[in-house]
Amino acid sequence: MRNSNTLRIIGFNSRLEMGSPGGKSTIELTDDSRAVPVSTTRNLSSLKSSSEDFGTNYIWRLVFSSIKAAFFSDKISFLLPCGPLAMLVDQLSQRHGWVFLLSLLGIIPLAERLGWATEQLVFYTGPTVGSLLNATFGNATELIISLFAMKQGMLRLVQQSLLGSILSNLLLVLGCALFSGGIVHRNKEQIFNKSNAGMNMGLLLMAVMGLLFPALLHETQTELQIGTSELLLSRFCSCIMLIAYAIYIFFQLTNQKQDYSSIKEDGRQDDEESAEISKWESVIWLGLLTLFISVLSEYLVNAIEGASVAMDVPVAFIGVVLLPVVGNAAEHASAIMFAIKDKLDISLGVAIGSSTQISMFVMPFCVVIGWMIGSPMELNFQLFETSILFMTVLVVAFMLQEGTSNYFKGLMLLFCYMIVAASFFVHIDPVSIQDNPQYP
Repeated sequence: MRNSNTLRIIGFNSRLEMGSPGGKSTIELTDDSRAVPVSTTRNLSSLKSSSEDFGTNYIWRLVFSSIKAAFFSDKISFLLPCGPLAMLVDQLSQRHGWVFLLSLLGIIPLAERLGWATEQLVFYTGPTVGSLLNATFGNATELIISLFAMKQGMLRLVQQSLLGSILSNLLLVLGCALFSGGIVHRNKEQIFNKSNAGMNMGLLLMAVMGLLFPALLHETQTELQIGTSELLLSRFCSCIMLIAYAIYIFFQLTNQKQDYSSIKEDGRQDDEESAEISKWESVIWLGLLTLFISVLSEYLVNAIEGASVAMDVPVAFIGVVLLPVVGNAAEHASAIMFAIKDKLDISLGVAIGSSTQISMFVMPFCVVIGWMIGSPMELNFQLFETSILFMTVLVVAFMLQEGTSNYFKGLMLLFCYMIVAASFFVHIDPVSIQDNPQYP
């Protein structure tokens, strides 16, 4: 038997000598079967340095890979430079029209990427957390723009942009989804779950009721206390709507968890999709994208009135038609994609579900936030806007009552959206009429 410094392992003799000068360690391996000596000498300090370099390089590779997945994996990302350009134009000139258009274009890819980051995080969560994330971040763009507009005292713009988001989702997004799915699958009728669609349409009708009664109270001049009853009714209705939406979310999570899991599994595993980034990368990108959207939203809101004058376009048209296109960019693409894949239940969940979230959560939430900060935000959206919303909900409800879809139904919804857009293009807001001396 050899001394303690010599080890024999499966035909190998190894002798380890420590205490070499210069902090070196010598390891000598000898293969008994081949008698070929192998000698390796390495400086310990260089080992430490190389491991640190490896760790630094790994971190940088991870950062670059995450940035590539976030900003260079989708064609719409070519609009990203519009955001910095908007800031530059705002600093160098007073061209509000250009600032508005560049901010609008810059927010579109950020809103789409925000939806992408939410979907990536859902891969690592269960159906409960995933649905809550979709509810929270699905309409984050509209909520951020609304909060900045409320901060500037532009309450009518908040109302019109939220109303436009509902109209855009119900008519434009859903119409494009039904039309695209019907064209691709024109040899058959697409089928969806009537009960889920009916529940969402019921919530939308409840939201219409919450908006209609304050408007009627104002128009009929039947307030118990002039100037305060309408606001108090709006705040009461908002609290009721928030409670109803919370109960609806709880009902969905407890009674339809299995359905949600099967839909998610069908929508992802069939296509062999997987997460592109890690869980913590998704969380970081959610925070960064929300911050970027907040910065651009401030430029966007500040330039709206100047852009209205520069482009000779009513503010109502900007709030109802142009701004919702930004917030609905992610929903628009997702709804069309799933409809083409003949997954109409998911398309309806995206379009109608987003409208339900805005009407039952974002709208009353803005009223409550206004209540907390002393802003008189209310649910009186004026009779013209409320009537359009009421007719839109009725049209969509009748289109979906049979549980089937085809390209003609989608085309009719698109035609309805054109009528709505044209109506707001020639509409002058009553508040604008009172403030503008050229009108009697």
